[in-house]
Amino acid sequence: MAVRILLVEDDNTLIETLSYNLRNEGYKLVTATDGKTGLELGRDKKLDLIILDVMLPELDGLSVCRILRREGVETPVILLTARSGEMDKIIGLDSGADDYITKPFSLGELLARIRVVLRRKPSAGIASKMTAGGLTIDFVSRQVQRGDETLSLSHKEFDLLAELVRNQGAVLSRDLLLTKVWGYDYTGGTRTVDVHIRWLREKIETDPSHPEHILTVRGIGYRFEAA
Repeated sequence: MAVRILLVEDDNTLIETLSYNLRNEGYKLVTATDGKTGLELGRDKKLDLIILDVMLPELDGLSVCRILRREGVETPVILLTARSGEMDKIIGLDSGADDYITKPFSLGELLARIRVVLRRKPSAGIASKMTAGGLTIDFVSRQVQRGDETLSLSHKEFDLLAELVRNQGAVLSRDLLLTKVWGYDYTGGTRTVDVHIRWLREKIETDPSHPEHILTVRGIGYRFEAA
């Protein structure tokens, strides 16, 4: 069955070019030219991938991505943007996107990133739920609870926490976390990891300035301790 991709882009020339080339690669395309339409189409659970421009009329791409993630839509998202700063990438990925491509980009780069994102699937044999450090992490529903409270984590914050908890007690380097959570071809620096760790600590630690669970291993990375 052909992979179904939603392309949300307001540049008609780019839509025509990408649609032509992606269909030639065997992908089935659905297109939208504004954020509101993209949001409606993006709720279709039969989609395999969403390619989403950041600057869109009606509703911007970051908002579309955040709403979809908040509604529980886990379809992979690749953001397209003309902005290339590292903080822009961090904000984009924190909105729930799986990857981020800066315009202008080559067709080869886009195709490679599509293949990488589509290959990312949950590993077989991994427990669907774990309890550690007073947290209950449900890997299927992607929810984290502390007692009766459901914590509000972004897409990447959840992925980062899941990676740390699955390897609790082990030291994970920043480079390894970048590869595991953002993908081997992510071009941002390790500061991305540090920023997300800080945000994560603010949500799960009793005292984020003196963390008990997500511990820094100086010069290497981080490890998760249950107690």
